[in-house]
Amino acid sequence: MKTLLVGGAGYVGSACLRWLLKHGHDAIAYDSLLAGNAAAVPSDRLILGDLADRDLLNQTMAEHRVEAVMHFAALASVPESIQQPETYYRTNVLGTKNVLDAMLHNHVDRIVFSSTAATYGFENEMPLTEQSLQDPQVPYGRTKLAAEYMIRDYARAHGLGCGLLRYFNASGADPD
Repeated sequence: MKTLLVGGAGYVGSACLRWLLKHGHDAIAYDSLLAGNAAAVPSDRLILGDLADRDLLNQTMAEHRVEAVMHFAALASVPESIQQPETYYRTNVLGTKNVLDAMLHNHVDRIVFSSTAATYGFENEMPLTEQSLQDPQVPYGRTKLAAEYMIRDYARAHGLGCGLLRYFNASGADPD
C-alpha cells in the first residue's frame, strides 16, 4: 500500500516507516524536520514539507498516488502549548485540516492519527480506558482532541476510514 507518513521523520513516525518498508509497503515520509530526524529516514523516502503547505501536500499525494495517510506530525510540548496556544492550534488543528483536505482532493480515504492521552481529564480513574472522560487541561491536549473530532467529522461526511491512537509518552529501544 502506498502510504504517506506525515511527521514520518519523528520518533514514532520513522519507526512506523521502517516497519512498513520492511514489510513491503511503499511508504514515504513528509516532514518539516522541525522536530524530526532526517537520518531516521532513507533519503529517497523523505519529502521536506510543512503541514501549512497545502499545495505541497496535494502535489505529494498526487505524485506518489497515496492510498493512505498516517498522521504523526504535531507540536507536543505541554509547557510550550500553554505559552504559545496560537502556534499549537495553527499546527495541530489547521495542519490536520490541511492533511484532510489534501486527502479529499486526492481521493485518499484512509487515515491513522497519532493523538495523545493528554486528551483525557486529570480526574479520571486509573487505568484509563477509551471510555474515560476526555477533558484536556492544556492547549496541547485540546488541539489533539479538536483534531480527533475533525477527523471523525470528515470520516462521517466523506466515508473515510480512520483510526485514532492515544498513547502516553512513546519510548523504545530501536537501535535506529
